[in-house]
Amino acid sequence: MLEIVYGMFAIVEMVDVVRIPPHRFNTNLKDAALTILKEKYESMISTELGYVIMIIDADVNPVGKVVHGDGSTYHKTRFSMLTFYPNIQEIVEGEVVEVTEFGAFVRIGPTDALLHLSQIIDDFLNVDVKQGMIVASKSNRVLRIGSTVRARITAVSLKGGAMGKIGVTCRQPFLGAEEWIREDVKKAEQQRAKVEEAKQ
Repeated sequence: MLEIVYGMFAIVEMVDVVRIPPHRFNTNLKDAALTILKEKYESMISTELGYVIMIIDADVNPVGKVVHGDGSTYHKTRFSMLTFYPNIQEIVEGEVVEVTEFGAFVRIGPTDALLHLSQIIDDFLNVDVKQGMIVASKSNRVLRIGSTVRARITAVSLKGGAMGKIGVTCRQPFLGAEEWIREDVKKAEQQRAKVEEAKQ
């Protein structure tokens, strides 16, 4: 398996034997193999590959094998696919797509990560599921459906569940909703300017 990584996204090359059934014999061999590979791999979640987003290309051996009692041909195929593998401690950006009583779901790549209430901000939070928003009592910071969020991945489980499970946190400096980060950067710059003035 060859892998070219771009952050959480990767182009992975693999080899498989593709079974071409007789009803696909009138189709171009590569097109038939691509269709079968897409049906087999796309939307798959595995602990080794993560989320398989799409099959990109395939190189099919034109010489296939025939198995007694089966009218299909079997072709060795090298193919590449785009995958998404969430790594613990990695910083991600996503959009809040749902607000619940226990937190918010943030769309990252092809899936949603849970941002639990305890991981949003160090403040008392009021949740309004109907309005799709979470409001911090002291700071008045708001997280709502549609907010762009920067978070750190804290938990990944690609076993069991149909979508896998990913947990994220915003309780670290310069994480959270986009506007919160802008405010924090502005405050940090002001503090640095005051320190520089004091030195002079």
